Amino acid sequence: VQLVESGGGLEKPGGSLTLSCAASGNIFKVNSMGWYRQAPGKQRELVARMDYGSGVRADYSDSAKDRFIIVVNNAKNTGYLQMNSLRPDDTAIYYCYANIYAFDTGTLDYWGEGTQVTVSS
Repeated sequence: VQLVESGGGLEKPGGSLTLSCAASGNIFKVNSMGWYRQAPGKQRELVARMDYGSGVRADYSDSAKDRFIIVVNNAKNTGYLQMNSLRPDDTAIYYCYANIYAFDTGTLDYWGEGTQVTVSS
């Protein structure tokens, strides 16, 4: 299984960016998918995550709530993070995360390589 991210870049404060994460491989089911981020000198933190346990649940960090939206297209095993009203403190490397049941490896956690998001005027 591989996770491939796209959509990072430089944006001005107040602008918007959309990140994409495409999962590929012998996937049977995506149990959860989301984004974490890590700013210089800080620990990696949750941004937004969609879980498919007994139901569908979306979790957002307090910082992301009301500004970011996570959407997962299960048919395409692809997730999107729409980031609005961007602020300089959103600057970080954003990592896609997924917990996936694959036919050949069972259930494992996977991480993308990360995509840089920089918010600056």
